[in-house]
Amino acid sequence: MDRALCIHGHFYQPPREDPWLGRILPEGSAAPSIHWNERICRESYAPLARARRQDGAGRIAELINCYALMSFNAGPTLMSWMARSAPETYARLLEADRDSLARLGHGNALAQIYHHVIMPLASPLDKKLEVSWAVDDFSARFGRAPEGMWLSETAVDTPTLEALADAGILFTILAPSQATAVSDDGRTWHGVDAGSLDIRQPYAVHLPSGRSIAVFFYHGPLSQAVAFDRLLADGEQFFRRLSGAAGAGLLSLATDGETYGHHFKFGEMALAYVLDQARSGRDGLTLTNYAAYLAANPPRQSVRIREASAWSCAHGIERWRSDCGCTAGDHGGSYNQRWRAPLRNALDLLKSRLDTHFFAAGALLFNNAEAALTAYGGVLAGTTSTEAFENVHLRPATGPHERGTAWKLLSMQAWGLASFASCAWFFDEISRLEPVNAMTFALRAAELARTTGMADPEPEVAAILAEAVSNEPAMGTGRDIWENLARPRRETPKTLITQALLTLALEDRLPAGGSKAVASWPGVDVAVGLDDATGATISGTASITYRLETAADVFALTFTPTATADPFQGCASIQPAGGGPEEGFCFHAVGLPVNKRQALADVFTRHAEAVFFVNNLAQAAVARSLVTERQEAQQTINLAPLLLPLWPGLVWLEVFELPLSEKRRELLHVFLNKVGADSPLKAALEARLAAETARLIERPDPDWQLLARLVQHAAALDLHPDWWAAQNALWERRPFAGSARELAGALGFAV
Repeated sequence: MDRALCIHGHFYQPPREDPWLGRILPEGSAAPSIHWNERICRESYAPLARARRQDGAGRIAELINCYALMSFNAGPTLMSWMARSAPETYARLLEADRDSLARLGHGNALAQIYHHVIMPLASPLDKKLEVSWAVDDFSARFGRAPEGMWLSETAVDTPTLEALADAGILFTILAPSQATAVSDDGRTWHGVDAGSLDIRQPYAVHLPSGRSIAVFFYHGPLSQAVAFDRLLADGEQFFRRLSGAAGAGLLSLATDGETYGHHFKFGEMALAYVLDQARSGRDGLTLTNYAAYLAANPPRQSVRIREASAWSCAHGIERWRSDCGCTAGDHGGSYNQRWRAPLRNALDLLKSRLDTHFFAAGALLFNNAEAALTAYGGVLAGTTSTEAFENVHLRPATGPHERGTAWKLLSMQAWGLASFASCAWFFDEISRLEPVNAMTFALRAAELARTTGMADPEPEVAAILAEAVSNEPAMGTGRDIWENLARPRRETPKTLITQALLTLALEDRLPAGGSKAVASWPGVDVAVGLDDATGATISGTASITYRLETAADVFALTFTPTATADPFQGCASIQPAGGGPEEGFCFHAVGLPVNKRQALADVFTRHAEAVFFVNNLAQAAVARSLVTERQEAQQTINLAPLLLPLWPGLVWLEVFELPLSEKRRELLHVFLNKVGADSPLKAALEARLAAETARLIERPDPDWQLLARLVQHAAALDLHPDWWAAQNALWERRPFAGSARELAGALGFAV
């Protein structure tokens, strides 16, 4: 294949979910978004699924699914979140793989190491699990076995390649600096470096087991230019650089996928331009993917890899275990990373203890503990039911308590692995969110270990963390961070029931008169039943059920709501239904960490905004009906300052409803435009307007005249919603005709 082009995007977010609740909690640094997954999805992942290709006049000529025209990997930690929280974008990734499979005979999607661990630093067991679980996850999502797998940070050694080959993986992608020698016959070797390696062909790595695996090497300088040298500022410049570098064989680029849109705003539009030019055959370029190219061009030469090397560390893999000097440059080199080794050592020690405990306890529960642990990937992927798993892997006559222990042991291992996600060591400070998350996952694993009979590992772990000194004196050591930032995240029945009662109260969902309501998170449900109130207190029950655990923990509950505006002034007491001491507490003293308190604030904010808007709309409807025509030299509505709170509802009705008579509308618009220019509610109203427009377009029988009028009225009132979702919905209704064509023009399409 002459002048073949493959652009690869590595799409990754670390595991961020709270290991008890199973939900990503608010991250202040991502504000105004709730957390970084949400923010980056809106800036990068979603725009790439519907990238705007513009005509010469700057109008939208096409929405391109870039994933269908590029190679990509998106790991389980990102895809699981996306499936729940960004299903439309998630569906576009799956659709892209199906489209490329139909077009090229091989899908664009690659699998990725499950938790994005640095594989050369992983134990043989963990290597096997990270690959096997990744294969299970990929197969469940894409409906086919993966042909290639992306290695975290392209970190590689021979045992890692053996693990890939053992799982049936055909190829991986490395940086050109990770090759040391090539051979035509496997006997005579020639040394190479990043500058002399021919990256236009795949190579074979022959492994000690007798197997082999293919390796592609991406174009280093061009990939660097895309990521860091503003090559995405101009799509035509980007294409010319690629065309100039292309030749016989395969030209491939590989960067973090977040480069397109998140790191470089509108970078997805430059990529869409390049992909469009290449698919048209301009300059003789042909778009392909790695698997299709490999099938047509098997390796002709062998390569030796640089053992224990990675694409983002000049010192091999030291970035993830020592103070090698490689950082993201956040503090200009003034911070050291001597904390990396103690963090690595602490988590390595914990994982070794977890493994020993798993196999000792698991020998009494599983037919084969290692086989069960490997097969747990199918449960995580949703392809194996808990019942089917138990039938195959649990010993006969295992009772309910033993089944619960078995599931806790499996979950323990999963959270232990999650603590090794590479980003915990990537940056320059141990008190950052990423290392704290790693400690939190380790904390959850240690808790599950204790509840299944293991001696408490925390003292040993904390002692090693004490050797890790933060660059910020106020943060102390890793032990202080474990105690002050990670441990407060730990859930107990008291904290879970507190959050459940507050959530239900803030959403006006507290049950009454013997009924029940559930506060639900992806990882746990808390069901609350309340009887009729007797004085200031309410009796009832609360039950806690974790996912994959069959038995609920049930408590007798006494609830004393607050008589003030502060919900944290409420109190409760709980007592295990099977007997045990009663524990009383007030919510403000429970000690919820800041991210869980912020999550409760977000619950209230969403509910309050929805209630406010409904009430505002009802009052505004009355006010609008009473607007009179302008009198004499009247410049605004009488008592206009008193109508300011009704501005959102008045605008909404003016956009969606049939207009008032011209004379009455004239006076109302003067008022609305003057107030709207400085209204702090304008952004929220524009967001609501954009969402409602998209919803109306997606209806089976859209009222195109209403929608066209809606967009015109919004412009007349100086509203500028982000029409992105509405444009996406309208694109699916092509071809445009009549009022739909008018709407398309108003939304920026070339019609």
